[in-house]
Amino acid sequence: MVARSVSDPALLRRLLTDPRVSKDPRRHWPAYSDGTVPADWPLHLWVSVRNMFTAYGQEHRRLRAPLATAFTARRTAALRPVVEEITAGLLDSLASAGQRVVDLRGRFAHPLPVEVVTRLFGIPEHARAGLRRVVDAVFDTTLTPEEAQANQAELYELFGSLVAAKREAPGDDLTSGLVAARDEGGARLSEQELVDTLVLMVSAGHETTVNLIDQAVTALLTHPEQKALVLSGERSWEDVVEETLRWQAPVANLPLRYAVEDLDLDGTTVRRGEAILVGYAAAGRDPALHGETADRFDVTRADKEHLAFGHGAHRCVGAPLARLEARIALPALFARFPELALAVPAEELTPLASFISNGHRELPVALHG
Repeated sequence: MVARSVSDPALLRRLLTDPRVSKDPRRHWPAYSDGTVPADWPLHLWVSVRNMFTAYGQEHRRLRAPLATAFTARRTAALRPVVEEITAGLLDSLASAGQRVVDLRGRFAHPLPVEVVTRLFGIPEHARAGLRRVVDAVFDTTLTPEEAQANQAELYELFGSLVAAKREAPGDDLTSGLVAARDEGGARLSEQELVDTLVLMVSAGHETTVNLIDQAVTALLTHPEQKALVLSGERSWEDVVEETLRWQAPVANLPLRYAVEDLDLDGTTVRRGEAILVGYAAAGRDPALHGETADRFDVTRADKEHLAFGHGAHRCVGAPLARLEARIALPALFARFPELALAVPAEELTPLASFISNGHRELPVALHG
């Protein structure tokens, strides 16, 4: 499949709020609606799901509405004690394990947001290992067509079982709330829209935060002068979070959008029906916006403007929660392990097998000097 990649931040802001740009492949991507895009295309799930991620106009507003109230600033702030409790437990586990070197992504950056999102959506303990496996594979853009299709089947089996379990025994969680809204008719969701909404919220609800924490820790451990500014109180943890979001956007590229009609993008024409790939990571490093130091991690930077959580109608509803988790996790981690250091040279860290998700496969650190 061919798509035009757009990474200029000013142009992206225009595109992401332009009604002539859609996220609905059924209505606005002829290659999908006419069957040119094969069912075994490894990225098929990214465009075939029926939720707010692939909706346009009024349909997007309809599908977003049931979740918008669940992630307000007030409700997110109320989760602070939960995030603090989970963070403390994970740090206790690291401290008591007796290991000097650990994979911080696997032992801290990943389980923190996963535990938060699984509690929010009432996902039982026995299902969480499968959840991690299928979500990680969704973001793995090196899968073969056969692997991608098998993973998609397992994903739908997992989430279908979750919906069935909540119908049988509702709980005080967002999944039960969505099921009730669907069954009682208030949300006007189809069964596929219900399941696909859960797929979106659970997967996107933790992958972004995992990468944010991973990249923030990596940035501080490879920039000791920046870490010193933060630990001394000269700069805030909010500075760290926002500069990390700019410097290493957790989602590097996001598929896909489609031109509803011919578009003139500063002299380049995108024809009606052509696909557009949004380059969030490159946008954060644009020298036209951030000057000649755009490639430098600098918590003192006055303007940390970024598009890491999107822009416009499709801006990530979970952005406040991701920020909350990172602002709690990072200071707690460095307070508990003040001698924290990378256990391997930075150049030996292996990126994820993905052009979408921007993190590391592992983050080996030494907890003590």
